[in-house]
Amino acid sequence: MGKAAAAGGDGPAGPGGGGGARGLSSLLSAVPCLSCHTEAPAMSALPPRPPLASTSPPPATPELAPTEAQPAVAEDGRGGSPYILKGWLLKWTNYLKGYQRRWFVLSNGLLSYYRNQGEMAYNCRATINLSTAHFDREDSCNILLFYGGRTYHLKAGSEVERQQWLGALELERAKAVRMMKALAGNRELQSVLTGDDSGDEDVPTHSDRSELQNTLSILSDKLDNLGTCNDLISKHGAALQRSLSELESLKIPVESGEKLKAVNERATLFRITSNAMINACQDFLGLAEIHSRKWQRALQYEQEQRIRLEETIEQLAKQHNSLERACRGAPTNPKSDSFPQGVKGDLSDEDEDTEYFDAMEDSSFITVITDPKDNSRSAEGENEAGPVDDWNAEDHVFGSAARILGMPPKVKRRTRIPDKPNYNINLWSIMKNCIGKELSKIPMPVNFNEPLSMLQRLTEDLEYHELLDKAVRCENSTEQMCFVAAFSVSSYSTTVNRIAKPFNPMLGETFELDQMEEMGFRSLCEQVSHHPPAAAHHVFSKNGWTLWQEITISSKFRGKYLSIMPLGAIHLEFQASGNHYIWRKSTSTVHNIIVGKLWIDQTGDIEIINHKTKDKCLLKFTPYSYFSKEYTRKVTGVVTDSKEKAHYVLSGSWDEKMECAKIVQSSHSSPSTEGKQKMVYQTLPAKLLWKKYPLPENAENMYYFSELALILNEPEEGVAPTDSRWRPDQRLMENGQWDEANSEKQRLEEKQRMIRRKRLELSSHEHLEEGKEEDLYKPMWFEKKMDPLTGEEAYIYKGGYWEAKEEQNWSMCPDIF
Repeated sequence: MGKAAAAGGDGPAGPGGGGGARGLSSLLSAVPCLSCHTEAPAMSALPPRPPLASTSPPPATPELAPTEAQPAVAEDGRGGSPYILKGWLLKWTNYLKGYQRRWFVLSNGLLSYYRNQGEMAYNCRATINLSTAHFDREDSCNILLFYGGRTYHLKAGSEVERQQWLGALELERAKAVRMMKALAGNRELQSVLTGDDSGDEDVPTHSDRSELQNTLSILSDKLDNLGTCNDLISKHGAALQRSLSELESLKIPVESGEKLKAVNERATLFRITSNAMINACQDFLGLAEIHSRKWQRALQYEQEQRIRLEETIEQLAKQHNSLERACRGAPTNPKSDSFPQGVKGDLSDEDEDTEYFDAMEDSSFITVITDPKDNSRSAEGENEAGPVDDWNAEDHVFGSAARILGMPPKVKRRTRIPDKPNYNINLWSIMKNCIGKELSKIPMPVNFNEPLSMLQRLTEDLEYHELLDKAVRCENSTEQMCFVAAFSVSSYSTTVNRIAKPFNPMLGETFELDQMEEMGFRSLCEQVSHHPPAAAHHVFSKNGWTLWQEITISSKFRGKYLSIMPLGAIHLEFQASGNHYIWRKSTSTVHNIIVGKLWIDQTGDIEIINHKTKDKCLLKFTPYSYFSKEYTRKVTGVVTDSKEKAHYVLSGSWDEKMECAKIVQSSHSSPSTEGKQKMVYQTLPAKLLWKKYPLPENAENMYYFSELALILNEPEEGVAPTDSRWRPDQRLMENGQWDEANSEKQRLEEKQRMIRRKRLELSSHEHLEEGKEEDLYKPMWFEKKMDPLTGEEAYIYKGGYWEAKEEQNWSMCPDIF
């Protein structure tokens, strides 16, 4: 303001500089009384004012009624408040969806928006209080709205429509500001000015309060300057009107010169005063905007911190409540021979050797570990698994989880593959066109793959096949169920660092793993369908078990994460006992697809059922949670018999180990505040079922492959020409030739499409229905049959492969590579 009004006033008028006050004093000393004819200062004494750093235009003040915005606000017909202004605007959502059409409604100082008009009755997306909002103009059609630490990017259909919305927004904002001032009152205003805070919040520091007082003092001075300039404009404006009236009443031409000179002087003074008024407004608004944004950011940060603190406290309160309920409801076991058997309930004195472990918050049971000597009598004859004393003794089933070595292999297997090359790739340029598509239909480069096919990854489930060999030797079905459950969990241990995608197999592609002499089993996989992608798997072991499955991978890319949902049942049958187990895989989720470090998590439940004895095991995979007290990748489960009596408790993590503990006593805990009860299982110390093998040396440079994964793609003579080991693009990628592998991958995919077109042309079905394409293709080694246990159709091994391998007769195999 001072630079506009005072000659040579080039000092800054920032906070604490005092330039505004000195400029106004210079103006008052230079402006004469309008009743006399003193010479006015020359216009050259007013240097041009440089623009402010901020480009935001000042919002309209309540006293100024913008005439251009009036058409956008219609009266309600009764002379009351403005009628609701509503219409469509484009709102920026995110980089994935861009601008989206939203229905906006402006009324009573509030701006609300909805997904559509029909949503107004029940769901509002957001409501913005215009009293604390700020507007800005980005270009001819865009509107920037700042509120609560967030920036809303809006776009109107035209410049005229944008001006209508801006005018209406400024009017409603002025109205909202007046309402806020009326409600606040003098008491709250005085509290802000003095820094008084009678609440329980933290008291501001001395430096913060000093800065606030200084800023408020400067803003108060600027406001006084605005009032002075307003008085001057009113005074000079009235004088100018009188001069104009006198000019109109002149009749003598001689007097015209003097009157015109007076009018010119008064017009000049009015222009000087108006410029000073405008400059003062700009100074005030600039300072207010700078400090307002600073305070808004500080307030937003404090609000976020408070929300996080409240969430943490709430979580701690829930955990504390859960621990209290567990302690009240868990049975105790004092070391006293006079204590009768089978008595359950709370005791005043707890055994020091008894440990209590609360299960996860949403679990339905609590585990209590006790001394086996004190429970040998109470549990004798009650547990199907046998006497409790046997649990402490070393047996032929439970014991060391070390690798069981078979016969030495005929051929020495490889222990490493070429190191993974370090290629840079723009992930977003590929992923942005893949939102919502089926993963198997996305043309992905090999940069996101690992040099193994999906059939080979399926064979990796046999990494810990010795668990099934141990299960064969179990004496009862519930004990056997523990090893089957551990085997089902062990298949996920190789996925913790394996976030790369395996190659999608070609239709008719196979993979065999013949370990009959070394490990006692042989495995065969075949890709039996391409749309949807499905693979059939059959494993036979000479140790007394057979496993078969058909897996269809359903995967969706959701922008931030990738969900992989295996569909299909897994069958396991033991020849000696006839026990037939069936289960399905859980859901795998790959997080941070676009930004951040990739990591994988397993979620959901796995229910294993023995269809002969009706025994069950329900495994729960605990999803990762930042506020969870549990360790990550946790898995828990309970083994029950046909009468739903619990025999074993399973616990561990899907990437490290699994343990089981025999249950000697079970009871219900005391009801919680919600009226719910948990099962309390009193168990013996846990025994190790399975533990993950350490990865080979330099595994981080070999795609984190295990020892079994390293040999899966090793070249082997005598396998079928459709075996994954012969796939050229996969072999090139393993050798580090990724560019050649991408070219070869495109060639194979185009060849597969051409074969499919020929198959459709040769088919007698002129109008093929969707989902019936698999009827045109018959797999080589598997056939579709009805599963009597699940009631679903599944591909079952029909035989002939190992005989053909022995004869080396592969004439029936198609040319797919």
